[in-house]
This record gives sequence, structure tokens and C-alpha cells, in this order.
Amino acid sequence: MTNTSKKQFQISDLFRSQLMIPVIAILILTIFNLIIGPSFFNIRLDHNNLGNAVLSGNLITILDNGSELAILAIGMTLVTAASGGQDISVGATIAIAGSAILKILCGSDPHPETMQAPIIAAFFVGVIAAMLCGAFNGILVAYFRIQPMVATLILFTAGRSIAAWINNNELPIIKDAEFGYFGGFIPGIAVPTPFLIAVVCVAIIFLVMKFTNLGLYTQSVGINENAARLIGLNPVLIKFLTFVILGVCVAVCGLIKVSRISSINYSVIAKDIEMDAILAVALGGNALSGGKFNMAASILGAYVIQYLTTTLYRMKVPADALPAYKAVVVIVLVVLSAPTVREFFSKMGRKTRSSRREAA
Repeated sequence: MTNTSKKQFQISDLFRSQLMIPVIAILILTIFNLIIGPSFFNIRLDHNNLGNAVLSGNLITILDNGSELAILAIGMTLVTAASGGQDISVGATIAIAGSAILKILCGSDPHPETMQAPIIAAFFVGVIAAMLCGAFNGILVAYFRIQPMVATLILFTAGRSIAAWINNNELPIIKDAEFGYFGGFIPGIAVPTPFLIAVVCVAIIFLVMKFTNLGLYTQSVGINENAARLIGLNPVLIKFLTFVILGVCVAVCGLIKVSRISSINYSVIAKDIEMDAILAVALGGNALSGGKFNMAASILGAYVIQYLTTTLYRMKVPADALPAYKAVVVIVLVVLSAPTVREFFSKMGRKTRSSRREAA
């Protein structure tokens, strides 16, 4: 094989990679912001309310706010791959997990002067609460074979009411500044804590994928459930497990969300985040009908969505209008991933290659 053919082979492999979709999106957004004004990419060292030196700027905002979505995209990717559907209750479940965390930290007093329990204990309770929600959804999907969006519609509808009930419809407030570190900055570290948490979560899931068969089993069930059963896999258990893993990711996001404001607003917290999580999976080039997936592409897709959101805010787009712009992106991605469209481009590619061979 000549050097030219090797180079062409590598380039074609690059363009077939799922990572190309989010990478191209990043390039388009970067070029757009450079045209509008390169000041978008300025990073400076400021001081926060506690007097600590912290990094600030649009890029830091993207890393900060996009980290919650990146963590959520981990679990949503597994659920999508195994079940061929999406969990639309993650926003409501974040409210439940966050409310449970605050309940443990506040105890019987909604506005305590000091935390009534260790943060790790409160987080553990939040994880249990979110895992139970994930298990509930997993049972409906895996055991009762209810379509995922229909099954998760129950918690989507009732979840925020459950979150309010946990704290007797009161708005608990944590006055201890230490609790705010998880959604802000740790003294002496200029990088946002949510980004550091996301790095840890990404490292854990990649270690799990490397040293276990979770990824292989999930893809096998998503591609062909009957064939997976014939080779000895338990599709019911695997689907159930993916929803529980998503519950753990939701609990981490719940901790970050309530830590940011040291309180909770049941009706607003994590509003519409389920749409962003689904979009992150789609933007990563993963089929929303399940099967093969690329976790790195989904995580990168999450930051692309935050990149888009920050860019739209820069353009003075109202917050209420953001879902409309994201919906357009969803439509484009769904159309491009449609079998008929892929088959069309595949035929065009074959025709182009055959024409080149004939010309040669």
C-alpha cells in the first residue's frame, strides 16, 4: 500500500468516526464566535465572593455548566444504547436527589446555622434516592417492557412534587460555605469544582468500560435483544442496570445543582435538562434507537451543547427561546441519522469512488 493510499485510508477513517460530529460542531461555533468577536475566548483571573482567586470567562463557563450535562450524558448513553429509548425523568429525579441531600444536611430545621450531618452521608442518601428512581424506571422498562419515554413519564410528572414533599414544601437553605464548594470553587483551586467532578466521573466510566464487559453487553442487548439472550446474556438485568447507573449520575448532578445555590427551587432546578442530555447523546452520533455507542462522543457532545447555549446567550437570545434553537439541532441530527439519509450518502460515496477508479 502506497503512502498516498495509507493517507487516504486514515482520512476516511477520521470522517467515519463518531467524534467528527461534535468536533465539526465545535469548529463551526468557534469560527462563528471568532467572527463575532475574539473576546469570547478571553480567560482572566478574578476573585469570587469568598475572596478566592478563580478563573472566569466564557470558556470557563462552558467547562463549569457543561460538566453536569457531561455526567448525565454518561448514564443517558447507556440507557439509550440498551433500551432504544430515553429517560425523560432525569430533571425531576435531580430535584428528588437534591431535596434528599438538603433534608439530611438541614435535619428538622430548614435553615440551620451549621450542617446537621456530614456531606458524604447526605450525598449517599441522595444516591440511594436517585438509584431507587432509576430502579423504578428500570423495572417498568426491562421487566414490564414499557417504552422508556412512557415509563419515565411517571416520574417526569410526579418527581418535582415528591421532591417538595421530602422537605414539607419548604425551601431549605445551607448557610455553611463549605457546602458551596461542590458547585463553585474549592479554595486554592482556580478551576470550577463541577469540572473536576466530571473528570473523576469520566475516568471511572472509562475504567469500567475498559476492565468490564458493560459496554459490550449493553451494545449487544441494544442491537439484538433476542440474539443477546441466545448467547447467554440477560437483557432484562442489563437494561435495569443501565437505569440504576443513570440514577447514580443523576445524584452527582443533584449534589452540584443544590450546592450552586445552597438551596433548591423545586420547579426550576434542572428544568429541560433531559432534552439537553438526549441531544448530547444524539450529537455524539449515537443512534437514539439503541445499539452501538461512543461514550467519548456523548461527553464531548454535552460540552458542545453548553458551547451552543453560551453562544446563544452572547447573542442576547432569551432563555425561553433556547429550546427552540436546540430543537432545530435535534431535527437536523435525527434527519442525518435516518437510515434513508445514511443510505443515500453511502450510495453517493460508492458512486464517487467507482468514478475515480474508472478515471484512473
